[in-house]
Parts: sequence; C-alpha cells; structure tokens
Amino acid sequence: MRRLRGITPIDRASEIHEGEPTPADTLRYLIHLPDDDDDPARRRPLVLFLHGAGERGVDLDLAALHGPPALADAGHEFPFVLVSPQCPESSRWDSEPTVLARLLDEVSARYRIDPDRVYVTGLSMGGFGTWTLATRYPERFAAIAPICGGLWGQSAASIQDLPVWAFHGDADEVVPISMTEEIVTELRSLGSDVRFTRYTGVGHDSWTETYENPELYEWLMAQRRKG
Repeated sequence: MRRLRGITPIDRASEIHEGEPTPADTLRYLIHLPDDDDDPARRRPLVLFLHGAGERGVDLDLAALHGPPALADAGHEFPFVLVSPQCPESSRWDSEPTVLARLLDEVSARYRIDPDRVYVTGLSMGGFGTWTLATRYPERFAAIAPICGGLWGQSAASIQDLPVWAFHGDADEVVPISMTEEIVTELRSLGSDVRFTRYTGVGHDSWTETYENPELYEWLMAQRRKG
C-alpha cells in the first residue's frame, strides 16, 4: 500500500473559552492507498483507525505504531483506503467527533470513497472514540469495531441498527471489560445483533490479536450502510 501524509485545519473558534489553552488548529493524518487503485471510476471502502492515548502528539509516525497502519507499513495489502489521524496531545478522540466527521468528508471527496462502505475502528482511547463517533453520526457508517473502549455515561441506543463487533480482554486493568459489557448489554436489550469477543486472560492489549485476525476485515468488508 502507498503511504501518504495529510493535514487538515480544525475550526475550533466556537470551542475555545476564555482562560483555556489554545488547542491544536490542525489534524495530521496518515493515509494508506491500495496499490491497485488505478481505476478512476472505482469507489473504495474506507476504514478510519483511531489510535490509543500513548500515540497523541506531533510525531505522526506514532499513529502507525499499532493496528492496521502498522500492518500496512509492514507490507500487508488491504482492499480499502485506510485513514489514521493523530490526536492532538491535549485532546481525546471522544472529544473530537466533529473534527473526525470533517476529516471523513475531506478524505471521502478526495479519494473516491464509497459512502455506503465507511467503517471505524480504534483501540483504548480510540475504542472510546469509535463508540462516541458512531453514536454521534450513526448514519455515516456501515459497521464499527471498537477495541477495549467504552462510553462515558452515554446511551448506545442510536446505533442499535449498526453492525458492531466489539473486543475486550477480561483481565484489562486499564479499561475494565465492564465498560464494553454495559454497551453490549444495552444494545442486545434493544434487539441488536452485536458481536462481542471476550479474550480470556488478556489484559489491555486486546488489539494485537484482533487486528491480526483476517476475519475482522472480512466481516467489515461484508457490511453495507443500511438505508
């Protein structure tokens, strides 16, 4: 896959309050494009990957430390456009749903993305961001795959019709597995057919096994946006 770098402005004028530090005004991102992307009429699926808290900052290479971008850098060929933004040091992904939605708009227009095949996945802080982004904009996605994340006191009812495959280790001491269990329980009570993989004896790193499993990508690519 071809690896490119991008940067997009962030309009935070309405979000800054007197006395608060000025947040980052740009969002950096990596983008991996399939090597056979040579048909100008072909629309591609898009996977948005959200990294964990340790990869925030200004060193964009950190955004590819784990997960799909790390695999792409190692030579793995994915059948989708992969976008991996880097969260500003002073922020969290679950605080950035509007920024991420704007990034998706920009990338989708530039790289001929199929609007019915847009997916989001993320680990730890990125798992929280995945849940939050999906609950804020459920109509945008075909499916989500949050890993060791959760929601802070929010309902997941808005994504009851969205295909979800969640992952968490039952020995996670950083983000308790109960945070995923609560969401899965709520969704199933609403009739959702949620997939939930519980890793026995696995701590916080439940992402390595998840992202190395080809079944995850096969499942994602099989989903289409409803309606």
